[in-house]
Amino acid sequence: MPQPAELTEPAGSAELYSAIEETTRVVGAPCRRDTVGPILTAYEDVIAQSVISFRVQTGTSDAGDLDCRFTLLPKDIDPYAVALSNGLTPNTDHPVCSLLEEVHRKFPVDCYGIDFGAVGGFKKAWSFFRPDSLQSATELAALPSMPTGVSENLGLFDRYGMTDTVSVVGFDYAKRSVNLYFTGASAESFEPRGIQAILRECGLPEPSEELLRFGEQAFAIYVTLSWDSPKIERVTYSVNTPDPMALPVRIDPRIEQLVKDAPIGSAGHRYVYGVTATPKGEYHKIQKYYQWQTRVEKMLAADAG
Repeated sequence: MPQPAELTEPAGSAELYSAIEETTRVVGAPCRRDTVGPILTAYEDVIAQSVISFRVQTGTSDAGDLDCRFTLLPKDIDPYAVALSNGLTPNTDHPVCSLLEEVHRKFPVDCYGIDFGAVGGFKKAWSFFRPDSLQSATELAALPSMPTGVSENLGLFDRYGMTDTVSVVGFDYAKRSVNLYFTGASAESFEPRGIQAILRECGLPEPSEELLRFGEQAFAIYVTLSWDSPKIERVTYSVNTPDPMALPVRIDPRIEQLVKDAPIGSAGHRYVYGVTATPKGEYHKIQKYYQWQTRVEKMLAADAG
């Protein structure tokens, strides 16, 4: 399939909608203008300066959606407040709705990001820390709205050199969960025995041989927690790559379609591939960058998909 010409200028909302629509067609997902349009309008002022990426995944409730991520929203913009004021997400009293503000008040947030689905609408926000100012899971655990699972798992984080290496906090408003990204974990955490030990401590199934091979190439680990249980719900290993087809994993057809046939923007061939361990087994995800900003190469090493 011939690919559209590369994007050489920052995307506006019309150009971006066209790219989203084309990408959904490539991966076989719907594209709802009445869902995507209001989101692009709400964040229109930051589209040109954002890093933009598209993501698909397998084996979960989101497998039929195409997610779009904006990264680099300025730190003086509260992405959740924008979503609320534009009616993109409901206002509730759940702790996930107050956590971003608490993180922003206590920690040196460098910039934000958001995720939305072409079908599912606004889903997540992200707080990014500078790569030279990684934060402590111990201090994050003390926030009033943080799930107790963070404090319950501080021992695990300590054992694998993860505690003081938090680079990103993710807030999933749709699923009411939190992600903590660790980009400086010990080398053992990426070795087969370390991966097996971490998943065992989390009460997750034994990793596949595929995950063990993949983990040796990973640069980051992130965990997912909720307010429903102190247990870590999911553990994800992420790899930065210019060629996902060369990774030691079986590539799902939708992922292959995104890699080979989706529109190419100013980012060229940049991807983050993730393998996630869950109580029900493993699934895969890929993030394809569409619009890039060279000034943030180091910071976006933490943008783990």
